[in-house]
Amino acid sequence: MKSSLYKLGTKALLATAFLILSGCATIVSKSNYPISVTSNPPGAKVTVMNRNGINIYSATTPATFNLQAGDGYFVKASYTVTFEMPGYQSVTVPVHFSVDGWFYGNLALGIIFGGIIIDPLTGAMWKLDTKSINETLVKSSTSLNTLTLKIMSYNDIPESWKANLVRIN
Repeated sequence: MKSSLYKLGTKALLATAFLILSGCATIVSKSNYPISVTSNPPGAKVTVMNRNGINIYSATTPATFNLQAGDGYFVKASYTVTFEMPGYQSVTVPVHFSVDGWFYGNLALGIIFGGIIIDPLTGAMWKLDTKSINETLVKSSTSLNTLTLKIMSYNDIPESWKANLVRIN
């Protein structure tokens, strides 16, 4: 009987130590999240950049990739996803993270070590708000992009145009 009580007490002590030395968000949540991106039309080039402008992922839509939630001690990650396709306007969309509710569990339970050290270091204190991005691309108006104004003298224009000119006084 004493042996089983000893084992139970040891397990309870280990579980308590585990909870005290770790964070709620680290145990229950994650520090790395999948995000899926799609576009209409499909086949757009998608580029993911971090806050420092470093390309961390490139593919064509549809695609799924993983993003780290943290970007340092008590710093949430920041990403932008850019969609590009010939004949379409490029679109850049931010990816948002916010504080994970489990992080507040540390404070409520008095788990200071997990709340101040573990969760912020692992990035588990942040959760992904943007689970997927579906972007409808808008065709670019190439005619507006190629219009130019050129002023020519009457002597510089081709002879075939002169018959269509209208005199303005």
